[in-house]
Amino acid sequence: MPAAELAEKFSDFRGMQTRLDEMPADERGRIGDVSFTQDSIVITTPQVGAITLRAIERTSDHVVMQAEGSPVPMSITVEMKPVGSNETEVVGKMDVEIPVMLKALVGPALQKAVDQFGEIFAKLA
Repeated sequence: MPAAELAEKFSDFRGMQTRLDEMPADERGRIGDVSFTQDSIVITTPQVGAITLRAIERTSDHVVMQAEGSPVPMSITVEMKPVGSNETEVVGKMDVEIPVMLKALVGPALQKAVDQFGEIFAKLA
């Protein structure tokens, strides 16, 4: 889709909640426990609990979200780069500060959350 249209979807996350609510139950179940507000995405996993990703910066070419409730400081940046009139490349970047002694414990759970995040946006954008 065009970059401007994609950026509009990121301007208010509630549209993604509407799309999620309209999904068939089996597909909705594969996405997991996630909910959306205007400015946040809440992902709940058994390993980590609820992590809120709150939008702290939105422009026409990127969105920056800061994690709340995460066991370590974390932010996610989603960059949108037009590659044609109806095509946009989306690149996600996650910055996490994991102390060395916690990497083995926290790393896999956070990776699962990031993978789930990517899957959610691919299906709902």
